[in-house]
Amino acid sequence: MALLRRCSRAACGRPAMTTLTYVYADQTAVVGPLATFAEPHAYDLCELHSQRLSAPRGWEVLRLASDDRSGPTSDDLLALADAVREAAAPRPVPSEEPPAALRHGARRGHLQALRADD
Repeated sequence: MALLRRCSRAACGRPAMTTLTYVYADQTAVVGPLATFAEPHAYDLCELHSQRLSAPRGWEVLRLASDDRSGPTSDDLLALADAVREAAAPRPVPSEEPPAALRHGARRGHLQALRADD
């Protein structure tokens, strides 16, 4: 069951459409598309409150364009198809026998391979 996020403004029960964050160092209020996750220092706003937003004197309001298209893009679908193909590709089976250079008694530098029964 998906929970619908509501506007953060008091007494507003409309669904959230945008997310407001403040960049204090730049004195900027940023209004952008609804964030994927609810953040503790961000405010979800409905369309009405998003449009009516004003910032304190001396601050700038930066409005990021929202992507109104619902659903995945063709790039998203191609990336998903590539990931599925890669996951389904056969993997080489590692050989049970160690390489000739590492068989019992063979030395390689200062290391020597031993069997478990030794």
